[in-house]
Amino acid sequence: MPITYVDAGVDQTKKDKGIDRLLRLMKRTHDDGVIDLPWGFAGLYALKGSSSLFQRNYKNPVLVACTDGVGTKLRVARMMNRHNSVGIDLVAMSVNDLIVTGAAPLFFLDYIAMGRYDEELFSQLGEGVVKGCEQTPCALLGGETAEMPGMYHDGDYDMAGFAVGVVERAKILDGSSVRPGDDVIGLASSGLHSNGYSLARKILFDTHGKDVRETVPELGGAVLGDALLAPTRIYAKAIKEVLRRYKVKKCVRAIANITGGGLLENVPRVLPKGCSVELREGAWKIPPIFPYLQKLGDVPRMEMYRVFNMGVGMVLITSPASTRPVLRTLRSEGAGVIGKVVKGPQEVNILPPS
Repeated sequence: MPITYVDAGVDQTKKDKGIDRLLRLMKRTHDDGVIDLPWGFAGLYALKGSSSLFQRNYKNPVLVACTDGVGTKLRVARMMNRHNSVGIDLVAMSVNDLIVTGAAPLFFLDYIAMGRYDEELFSQLGEGVVKGCEQTPCALLGGETAEMPGMYHDGDYDMAGFAVGVVERAKILDGSSVRPGDDVIGLASSGLHSNGYSLARKILFDTHGKDVRETVPELGGAVLGDALLAPTRIYAKAIKEVLRRYKVKKCVRAIANITGGGLLENVPRVLPKGCSVELREGAWKIPPIFPYLQKLGDVPRMEMYRVFNMGVGMVLITSPASTRPVLRTLRSEGAGVIGKVVKGPQEVNILPPS
């Protein structure tokens, strides 16, 4: 009896219909820079043209690229059987890394792998990626969908993403202009974002056997799974507006995306030699998910700051003269001064509340 690809667990026709639907959705993210090539082997993007993302004339343009995934937050999505927001996380994880260089996002590509094609699952994942690109904004230029029976169990999947942006070489933010006395501004996170879920799952489900659908008084009566699946905040529009308004490089000296490694490991990545940062606890609001996890898991205080963002999704370092107008521009992002740059060996110190 003949054996077909469908017998082996791969239904190419069914998957192609789903990709067709996603291709139609993707057009919502396209600007004039996208050269339409449906079902092409690669996506095309013109660097010259009337694209709103490329409206400036660049004397010395530098392309910036980032790649990332969502991590084990996907396990929580599967526990909740809700997958329509992790695509936003996927976009956020790359574009939030990209914008810290001062770059404007241009386009994004995704990779989705699953054991067996699931129409509803793929639809939810794709819609989330489109939403993330719309929020940025950037063009969803293409991607890859892989069916791999034997590699993934039915219902399991993984996602990865890749973003490209552009920045004028003279305006690259690399932290070299940071000085003692500069202000540290924090932008509010929406929760865990997409980092620390291995520890969170260990505490909640492996150790304490929590039900992902239970309501938690410590979280204001929110469903645990809802709190864990809150989409990663995308800061691209806000950062782009700040850099547009305050074009002098010394206004915004550095930007750090607070991802894996938390405040303790990400802020030092943009500090020059001889500079450290002091952050004051109580200077920003810590979402209830963090103290809840800390208490439940008896997690050491500094471990929390090393693993989680603790309510700060993005950090800007500004010259003191620029801090007030920058804060006004970032008002909608829950921005506030959370610390200072001081002399020191490129580290972050968390001070107790004053």
